[in-house]
Amino acid sequence: MAGKMFVIFGASNILWIVFAASQAFKIETSPESKVLAQIGDTVSLTCSTTGCKSPSFSWRTQIDSPLNAKVRNEGTESTLTMDPVSFENEHSYLCTATCGSSKLEKGIQVEIYSFPKDPEIHLSGPLEVGKQVTAQCLVPEVYPFDRLEIELLKGHHVMRNQDFLEDMDRKSLETKSLEVTFMPMVEDIGKALVCRAKLHIDESDFVTREREITKELQVYISPKNTVISVHPSTRLQEGDSVTTTCSSEGLPTPEIFWSKKLDDGNLQLLSGNETLTLIAMRMEDSGIYVCEGVNPVGSDRTEVELIVQAFPRDPEIEMSGLLVNEDPVTVSCTVPNVYPLDHLKIELLKGETILMSKYFLEEMDRKSLETKSLEMTFIPTTEDTGKVLVCQAELHVGEMESEPKQRQSTQTLYVNVAPKDTTILVNPSSILEEGSSVNMTCFSDGLPAPQILWSRQLDNGDLEPLSENTTLNLISTTMKDSGVYVCEGINQAGTSRKNVELIIQVAPKDIQLTAFPSKSVKEGDTVIISCTCGNVPETWIILKKKAETGDTVLKSIDGAYTIRKAQLEDAGVYECESKNEVGSQLRNLTLDVKGRDNNKDYFSPELLVLYCASSLIIPAIGMIIYFARKANMKGSYSLVEAQKSKV
Repeated sequence: MAGKMFVIFGASNILWIVFAASQAFKIETSPESKVLAQIGDTVSLTCSTTGCKSPSFSWRTQIDSPLNAKVRNEGTESTLTMDPVSFENEHSYLCTATCGSSKLEKGIQVEIYSFPKDPEIHLSGPLEVGKQVTAQCLVPEVYPFDRLEIELLKGHHVMRNQDFLEDMDRKSLETKSLEVTFMPMVEDIGKALVCRAKLHIDESDFVTREREITKELQVYISPKNTVISVHPSTRLQEGDSVTTTCSSEGLPTPEIFWSKKLDDGNLQLLSGNETLTLIAMRMEDSGIYVCEGVNPVGSDRTEVELIVQAFPRDPEIEMSGLLVNEDPVTVSCTVPNVYPLDHLKIELLKGETILMSKYFLEEMDRKSLETKSLEMTFIPTTEDTGKVLVCQAELHVGEMESEPKQRQSTQTLYVNVAPKDTTILVNPSSILEEGSSVNMTCFSDGLPAPQILWSRQLDNGDLEPLSENTTLNLISTTMKDSGVYVCEGINQAGTSRKNVELIIQVAPKDIQLTAFPSKSVKEGDTVIISCTCGNVPETWIILKKKAETGDTVLKSIDGAYTIRKAQLEDAGVYECESKNEVGSQLRNLTLDVKGRDNNKDYFSPELLVLYCASSLIIPAIGMIIYFARKANMKGSYSLVEAQKSKV
């Protein structure tokens, strides 16, 4: 009995050990057997064990293709990560776990698909009532497309659906589409197009992915029945205003654009409003005006012609020049852009007096705007100032009108008088001593009152402007202020000029008295005694030889006196006096003449000849000096009449 119990106990113990061992080492996967992975996503497969402290793992595909994934082992768990999922991952993956001599395997089927985006709806054009349009439902980047179903609905009505059951000869992403052509109706306004796509990924498990897009229908009606209304009339007079209104039917409501048709047929855009108002119309505003109704699917236009009858502007008065007393002037009276001109009359009046009248009776061979005028020449006088010149035009537009249309322009006459009788008053005098002040006042008659302009005349004849005041003041004058001063009276009719010469006198100073070559010479030498005055242009120069018996006035030329073969008696004091009306100044010079070392008689035949020649030359020189003095030569002086010398 004991042996039997032992056998039973031993057998049960073995079974327990086997059972314990089978419970100790197991393998599991997540997902368990199958996974659906979208291309581009990240998918992880997990393999884990129980009953083994340190198992080892390996992954492979059933057909031994590359894994195209990364493996991470950590303890009793191994993860295979596909990032991103691609066509190369469509396999059955096997995970092998080893613990000692035990080995376990488990597989996971990876099935891939692509259905990443919602469908797209494209229309061949805007939805216009009564015009066919094609709607396309497009499903991009689908795999596997042989399990794709697309349907297109308008509202709740299925317009078309399609299953794409063609064979797939390769693994690739495909874009599939469904097209429907239909004619929009007014009843479609507010409805929506729906594109719905279904991808039946696993028929056995009924796994379906579904995407859809909705597009609200915007239905248009092209503009039509465009009409224009005009107030007050399509025929207008110059200066009138007109309002034109335009309307057009369509969906959406058409925008209104107003244009004017140009001569070359092009359109000039005027306004984007329903109402176009033109004010103060002129003849050139005549023409064809176009209204156009526009919306996204079309346009519709109509036009109206506006006619502006011509007598557009008042006459224009023009003068050939400025009105100057007793100068002839031509006046013209012009009437622009007249039609019809064979009913035109123009009159020119001065005050109540008709100066000239003209009728234009020529035949009109064409319809066109013409400009007509009359001209006349008259001589204005100062009595005309203030009178009114009137240009009057009359146009008999139609026989039914009892009174002609009239326009006129006026111009008040203002007759100018050119400057004249320009005078200058100088106070105290035009001849002044240096340092004095002087006022020069200018007056000039004319209409309008002339403007006064003071200038100084330069050496080259040009004028240097100085002042625009009536009076020109010079204070503490110097010799540089001497010159010719010009006053001009100026107005728009002309210029009048008057000159005055201003002389600033300066007392002599800075006199220089010199002896050349020296103040000390030998008997028989030649010496020149010269007197100059540097600061005053015009002075009298008087040269004297001082003596106790009386002064001797020397006959100098340009302030210079020449002593040829000086003698002992030529030695002494020489004096120069420089003077003018303002004052005088003196300078003295002492000349020393030394005798020769030995006084020999140098008489010779040659000296005799020279003596005889000199007896003839001296009278001749005396006559030359006499005639020079009579001719007012500079630098000469006589006791009877002293002449001015400029130094």
